[in-house]
Amino acid sequence: MTACRIGLVGAAALLLMALTGAGARGEAGTAAEPQVLLLPFPFYNENFGAAVGTVYGLNGFPESQSRIVTTAFGGTKGAGMVFLAGQDLRLPVVERLFIDPIFSFGYFQDTKSYIDGNPRFPNQTAGSNMSSSSNYISGSGLDYFARSRFKYLLPVGSGEEQIIPDYQLDRGLLVGGATGAKSFNPLASGRTFASLRPFYRNQQIDTEDIDQDEFRTNGIDVAMFWDNRDFPPNPSQGQGVRFEWSRDFGLFDSNASWTALEAEVDQYVDFGAADGFRQRVLAFDAWTAYSPSWNVSPSGKTFNRPPSYTGANLGGLWRMRGFPSQRFSDAAAIYYCAELRLIPDFNPFDAWPWFQQRVGVDWLQVVPFVEVGRVAPSYHLGNLHSSMKWDVGLGLRLFAKGFVVRADAAASDEDFGIQMMISQPFQF
Repeated sequence: MTACRIGLVGAAALLLMALTGAGARGEAGTAAEPQVLLLPFPFYNENFGAAVGTVYGLNGFPESQSRIVTTAFGGTKGAGMVFLAGQDLRLPVVERLFIDPIFSFGYFQDTKSYIDGNPRFPNQTAGSNMSSSSNYISGSGLDYFARSRFKYLLPVGSGEEQIIPDYQLDRGLLVGGATGAKSFNPLASGRTFASLRPFYRNQQIDTEDIDQDEFRTNGIDVAMFWDNRDFPPNPSQGQGVRFEWSRDFGLFDSNASWTALEAEVDQYVDFGAADGFRQRVLAFDAWTAYSPSWNVSPSGKTFNRPPSYTGANLGGLWRMRGFPSQRFSDAAAIYYCAELRLIPDFNPFDAWPWFQQRVGVDWLQVVPFVEVGRVAPSYHLGNLHSSMKWDVGLGLRLFAKGFVVRADAAASDEDFGIQMMISQPFQF
């Protein structure tokens, strides 16, 4: 059995164990009736063309804090993808141990990868900050990954006495049971997690431009996360701080060993309600990454670097949404974002009872945002803050059956993109 099959079967087994184990626990955390989200949606992007997808989610299953979501979609360009994720699933016996498994499998036609190999750019590093937007290779192929984050809730702060949060909501907004934003002291406020996440990913590209057509990696992420946000699905106050160390040891079928470091801080400022708005929140995010194993030979060939889809990269769903996925990648990266999250009093979906009965939208959120960031061949703050890339955008987000569903449109000097995903973009 290959490492890929081991990883995928392992993720499925862990998900099943979490579901059966937590469901049999029968304690106060078990949800009596989960909320079910079933939402078909049309969209368009460069990889799929005109496409249609479906989201199916269970919020509060098998316990009140747990959620499971799966999406499947396909488009006119012959591409398709399935995605399965679980969040805050408790494993049997150890009541403070949670697991967040994620599995994805996709097939793409004529997708763009910003890696070296384009014969038109023999002396330029693809994905670097000053690289041409045309410096990519294209081809068809598979992209699949599996990872499972094991999170242990430390007995400090809000997690000392309360293992399972008890959020009280009014039409999707928090009115009681906040788990953070009470203090800047992790020993008195927030939930602190120590985590270990095994991962596997294999990206295959069928193209004549490069000799290597598979980009495989496997290893572990080790992280500490202080979640001092009042309501993590849609925070209005507080902050989150995460430090992460990632390592591919070069075992099994990995292409190479590498190491990467990441840090992320997000902050939320609540401006309260106002005429026409139920909630107004200014959200900030700062993220940085560095690969100390990155090594470049005198001939210019790079060794012991993370694949372009991990480590210090920008572009796509989470950071620099006005650029294609993994448009930029290098040894180091820095990123900043500001979002103004506005929830109007008016909920247009209340005019459609048949829709609300099936989807249950508590609020609509309008989010103008701006992002800046860049990658660089070394970690030098002066260099990282010069010639930065930028984009501006507008997001529309729904809170439906306990899930945040978002569609973000962003424009940069290179591209215009629409990103659709479950959850708010920070600290995913």
